Amino acid sequence: MIRSALAILAGIVVLTVTSFAIEAVVDPLLLRTFSNVLPNRAAISHNLPATLFQLAYTLLCIAAGGYVTASLARRLPVRHAVIMGSIELALTVWAMFAFPGEAPLRNWILSMLLIVPAAWCGARIRARA
Repeated sequence: MIRSALAILAGIVVLTVTSFAIEAVVDPLLLRTFSNVLPNRAAISHNLPATLFQLAYTLLCIAAGGYVTASLARRLPVRHAVIMGSIELALTVWAMFAFPGEAPLRNWILSMLLIVPAAWCGARIRARA
């Protein structure tokens, strides 16, 4: 039971740390490189190519979290990763209501639709390894 909880927690930590680390590097780079299209940080979430790029690396981070969760869970590794993804989904719903102006509704909905499948994919990759 404790190992299961720690596996899920480790997956959430991995996806959070990697996602924020990538964002800390990528956002300033995007703002400097595309300053005419992205004049400020808020513009990133309203620009479709930037949003898709952000979604892609976020989903990779979630898959990495699913991979780590599946690696640490002794039994039912894919189920543990799906639970981790479901917790991340709940946190995303909370963030959507807590920070409504951070991104358009389409961004929130798209990410919520893909969180659990991304975690599942990470676990399936681990299961095949």
